Amino acid sequence: MAISPAAATALAVALAALCLAAPAAGFYLPGVAPNDFEKKDPLQVKVNKLTSIKTQLPYSYYSLPFCKPDTIVDSAENLGEVLRGDRIENSPYTFEMREPQMCQIVCKISVGEKEAKVLKEKIEDEYRVNMILDNLPLVVPIQRMDQEGAYFYQHGFHVGAKGQYAGSKDEKSFIHNHLSFTVKYHRDAQRDVSRIVAFEVKPYSVKHEYEGQWNDKKTRLTTCDPHAKRIITSSDSPQEVEVGKDIIFTYDVDFKESDIKWASRWDTYLLMTDDQIHWFSIVNSLMIVLFLSGMVAMIMLRTLYRDISKYNQLETQEEAQEETGWKLVHGDVFRPPSNSDWLCVYVGTGVQFFGMLLVTMVFAVLGFLSPSNRGGLMTAMLLLWVFMGLLAGYSSSRLYKLFKGAEWKNIALRTAFTFPGSVFAIFFFLNALIWGQKSSGAVPFTTMFALVLLWFGISVPLVFVGSFLGFKKPAIEDPVKTNKIPRQIPEQAWYMNPIFSILIGGILPFGAVFIELFFILTSIWLHQFYYIFGFLFLVFLILIVTCAEISIVLCYFQLCSEDYLWWWRSYLTSGSSAIYLFLYATFYFFTKLEITKFVSAVLYFGYMLIASYAFFALTGTIGFYACFLFTRLIYSSVKIE
Repeated sequence: MAISPAAATALAVALAALCLAAPAAGFYLPGVAPNDFEKKDPLQVKVNKLTSIKTQLPYSYYSLPFCKPDTIVDSAENLGEVLRGDRIENSPYTFEMREPQMCQIVCKISVGEKEAKVLKEKIEDEYRVNMILDNLPLVVPIQRMDQEGAYFYQHGFHVGAKGQYAGSKDEKSFIHNHLSFTVKYHRDAQRDVSRIVAFEVKPYSVKHEYEGQWNDKKTRLTTCDPHAKRIITSSDSPQEVEVGKDIIFTYDVDFKESDIKWASRWDTYLLMTDDQIHWFSIVNSLMIVLFLSGMVAMIMLRTLYRDISKYNQLETQEEAQEETGWKLVHGDVFRPPSNSDWLCVYVGTGVQFFGMLLVTMVFAVLGFLSPSNRGGLMTAMLLLWVFMGLLAGYSSSRLYKLFKGAEWKNIALRTAFTFPGSVFAIFFFLNALIWGQKSSGAVPFTTMFALVLLWFGISVPLVFVGSFLGFKKPAIEDPVKTNKIPRQIPEQAWYMNPIFSILIGGILPFGAVFIELFFILTSIWLHQFYYIFGFLFLVFLILIVTCAEISIVLCYFQLCSEDYLWWWRSYLTSGSSAIYLFLYATFYFFTKLEITKFVSAVLYFGYMLIASYAFFALTGTIGFYACFLFTRLIYSSVKIE
């Protein structure tokens, strides 16, 4: 399991060349067939959930008093979309391809007390409206301050804004009731058809006025008039949210030809402006790996080679009695640990996670997880987790048989229920909180039933099948015999204290991933795209190597101190990086997020607790298997009388 510095460097360079040539820049396979539109073809805008980075509670678009179509139609959603809180519905906004429209009236609504209250709340919490056209999300282009002519794209537009009238100190709520859409298209001159490549908006707050009687969409507005070429370019006279006042919703739509081809239309959304930070992250992580690889190489090549040669040359009884170091505990090193059943369960869970993440990342790096398939990543991970139950059952029962266990069904049952059961309990509690807030993020009963069906109908049986297959195989033979009477462990130095060494061991694996972790947290909680799977895959490989090497180094020091209780310690050493992950998530909450509501804070820490628990199982299992292979390797290399 040990990797020399040269091998680690070669591995990293090869993977960097392989993974980062395209995927790091946002490589993906489109995943859906393009739609060709002729001139005047109808374009139907769909609306999605309202989102806020301040509350993290999504709401359906029509929970606010917006204009509604004659009949509201829900779009079919996959499992991942439902879990994300997506609620995609039709809208009254309809365009005709390459037919610009100016100042089109959508509807007029009267604001009562209830409507004013809910609008003001959503404006206060900085909620954004999300729309979709031809499977592309609506974005607001915002000029970058550091680069001239460069833009970054904000998901959706804000429901409204807080502001003050000139000469007044009272803060009022203003609604964005005029939307200036821009649809960019790529035209095929030969066939005279177009494909949509961008969907942008500039929102304005305008207190509309009109002449004569209100006549729905035929009313002639004085604030913007297509006949007089009077267009809206600012929010100088904004529309305040007031009880008893009317709000008129309007829109413009402009069509612009673009050189961007349909296959590259997501590039603007996925544009990575901070790739230097990611490279810094990779270099930082590689330095940690090289340092650890050097230590492991030194142990394997110098210390162990010298130790094994010395032990194998011992001839006299006197010399044998003067043995010191790791060989001295050969009769106890493979003694089953206390609570060995639970170790088997957690190792099986870690293997399940490892398999799920590895397959997901390989598919993501190859470009199969297209961003146009909303919820695809979450659906894929859920299904992979369920099917990896086979590996979980197999690995836990193989280890259980090594420990001379006989009740394989008991281990299979615990493996199938321990981690998913505790996560489901937390998830159910958080879902009840979301339900209490009447948020669209609450998972419906039917979806909850589908999740339970996946768990009990597929995952649990597969764990039992895996356990049966693993237990049927012959037990793994220990390289040395175990003494009947346990050896007394001598008093240890302070730095070999289990708690101290375990906490120290978790720092380096966390250090290898924490920069990438920042971008992952930002994509989840600040609603930004994360599509740099090339970098993530490389960081994942570095995490594997780091967890393995830190566990081997500390395991060797522990055995040299004649402490043979390495089974649980090897798991906890690298697994303790989950503590640092949760501490970093807490730091991120207080420094980067503006969450003020108690329910939102509980949601954040609940989900981060689940993530940390999963990270513990993953990293702990990597560290355990590294030590498992390391101890078998060194004890099979020496002659035991």
